[in-house]
Amino acid sequence: MIRVDRLTVRYGAATALDGVSLSVAAGEMVALIGPNGAGKSTLVNTLCGLRKPAAGTFAVDGKLALVPEGRHLFAPLTVDDNLRLGAWRSGSRDTAHIYALLPELTKLRKRQAGKLSGGEQQMVALGRALMSRPDVLVIDEMSLGLAPRVVAGLAGHLRERNAADGLAVLLIEQNARLALDLCDKAYVLEAGRIVAEGPSAELAGSAEVAAAYLGLEA
Repeated sequence: MIRVDRLTVRYGAATALDGVSLSVAAGEMVALIGPNGAGKSTLVNTLCGLRKPAAGTFAVDGKLALVPEGRHLFAPLTVDDNLRLGAWRSGSRDTAHIYALLPELTKLRKRQAGKLSGGEQQMVALGRALMSRPDVLVIDEMSLGLAPRVVAGLAGHLRERNAADGLAVLLIEQNARLALDLCDKAYVLEAGRIVAEGPSAELAGSAEVAAAYLGLEA
């Protein structure tokens, strides 16, 4: 669904991504972990067409939808209106299937998005992305600022969609423990370069990854 081959992206003289290669296959859940400033959001912006690569290539097969960092909802609009905006290019704006997928939103459908809790807003952002019925979902910092209970609920919804619909997911996260638990494959991005990749269980068992990202001693 996503193929990135030796991608380099620059901001002026500064290199944000330096020869990055990764892939997300159909039905696969893949994590991209790394510290602040590693280049994770630059990769997202490039996949969405907001940045042009200086070198390398990328391709997206099928329909991609993004859950952006910070959610970026339209605060004065209702939950239902925010959801409908996710389908502005896909024809049907019927939100019924989103309330079936995310029943917690049903009682909030007439509430202004700006008056919701952080977890509720993240669920609206997820629902908005799913409105376009994507083939691959890119989620930028799903857990940022949210309580563990809320994050666990969101992770459960992603597992359900992956199992039921074969939805491919690229999860971009600072919370490495969450990402490695949720996804079967992972990449580690540092200073614009992929420094480790492989099955999540193997990366979680790596002394270097455990020390750097899981808070465990090497």
